[in-house]
Order: sequence, then C-alpha cells, then structure tokens
Amino acid sequence: MSTIAFDQFALTRIADFARSLSRLHHASRRQLVDDDAIDREFNAVCMSVWGYTTEDFSDELFSIEDHAFLDGLDEAQARIFAAEQGYDLVDDQGMLTDWWGYCWMILAEKRGLLTAENRAAARAAIEEKYLSAPNVIGVIVGR
Repeated sequence: MSTIAFDQFALTRIADFARSLSRLHHASRRQLVDDDAIDREFNAVCMSVWGYTTEDFSDELFSIEDHAFLDGLDEAQARIFAAEQGYDLVDDQGMLTDWWGYCWMILAEKRGLLTAENRAAARAAIEEKYLSAPNVIGVIVGR
C-alpha cells in the first residue's frame, strides 16, 4: 500500500479565498439565500484564485475523457486531484461545498483553457444567446 503525501504549505488553500462563499452556504441552511448571490461569490473566488471563472471558457473545450473524469469525481478523488495540481479543497469544517466547481477550474487550468481568447469566445457565445432571445436589444457585460 502506498501513501500519498503533500506539503500542505505548498498548496493554494482555496478556503482562504472562499470565506464569504462558505458563510453564504452556512446561512443557506437557516434561511433562503439567492442562488445568484452564491454564483457571484463562487465567481469571485475563482477570479481571486485563477483570474477566470467557469463562464470564461466553454465546457465543450474539455474532452469526453475530461467530462467523464469530472462527472465521476467523489470528494476523496477530488481532494487528491486538486492536491496533485497544487490546490487544497478543505477548510476548517471539511471539504468545501463547491469542490466540484473548483475541480472544473483546476482541470481547465491544467488543460490551458484559461486564456483571453477562450474568455472572448465564451462572452461572444453568451451575447449571441441573449441577443437571439425575443425583446433583447443589447447585452451589458460587467466585471
């Protein structure tokens, strides 16, 4: 039996960037929390860690094998995968609630998908989708 050891001090601890998001998830157990607020906080974490969000690349850029890998992840596998790439998905309470989304970001980084070109293409696709809807005359994108 082999043991996998990681230098915990060499890992980027995503929890350090996700405190507000973790508080929102905790609050959502007691009261209704707007999904958009959670999405905004998740995106803020991603921007802080990677400078990109999951909206900045198309999931079509992942191979079929990548999709199968991501879809098959459980918390233990995700923690190992993340650590192998230099990230820690654990906070003081255990596994981060949004671990799966962070794994998307980690794999996107590993595959070289976090680029200005992919961001522009993703934004153009979003604008095209909205502009094709009835009664939409423009799209305002902010950061």
